[in-house]
Amino acid sequence: MTDKTTAAPAERKRGEGVKLVYDILRDDIIDLVLPPGSSIDEIQLAERLSMSRTPIREALVRLASEGLVTTLPNRSTVVSNIDFLNLHTFFDAITLMYRVTTRLAAEFHGPADLDVIRARQAAFAGAVESQDALAMIATNRDFHAAIAEAGRNPYYTGLFCRLLDEGRRILRLYYSSFEDRLPQRYVAEHEEMIAAIAARDVEEADRLAKAHADQIVQQIQQLIARDRRQTLAL
Repeated sequence: MTDKTTAAPAERKRGEGVKLVYDILRDDIIDLVLPPGSSIDEIQLAERLSMSRTPIREALVRLASEGLVTTLPNRSTVVSNIDFLNLHTFFDAITLMYRVTTRLAAEFHGPADLDVIRARQAAFAGAVESQDALAMIATNRDFHAAIAEAGRNPYYTGLFCRLLDEGRRILRLYYSSFEDRLPQRYVAEHEEMIAAIAARDVEEADRLAKAHADQIVQQIQQLIARDRRQTLAL
């Protein structure tokens, strides 16, 4: 794991310890520093962070709710595997949610929604400029969540956010295929989606959202296929 901190204050406000553990483990899991299937040693983590195991267990519960860790029958905890065999079902679901949430945002957004969406896009563009993969993942999630919220359907927003959270490691693979140097055209795709939403052009918003999702899916599929060919060659 990355050594973000090796010591902690003797006293913390309630909840700070949980957030610290959650942030460290989440980033290491998403960044694939902790690979799928690797075990998480609560005792070692408690010693490293100078805290009790209670906040660590609470952080693990939160990570489990997001599908990032799995508790085994023997009560040990491991990083969840990525289900590559059924990845097509994830792609189908998230592509649909890209489309429906962007369509609804074009139809129902208000001026304040556009302000939030544009602010999230600025943060994403900054992360791309700095080639900060974890920041790109977080700001991309926030950008699309803001679009979903502008669509005024909390059920779609909840489902889409869950899919975005579950797909963070997949998105990490996507960015790694560009060596974290994401082409500016993908930033421009966000701008085009914002323009369609602002113009209340529902059909164009749908078309752009589908194209945006499709290119991500295709890039990841090509990456996985390439890795499989390399493995077979060995």
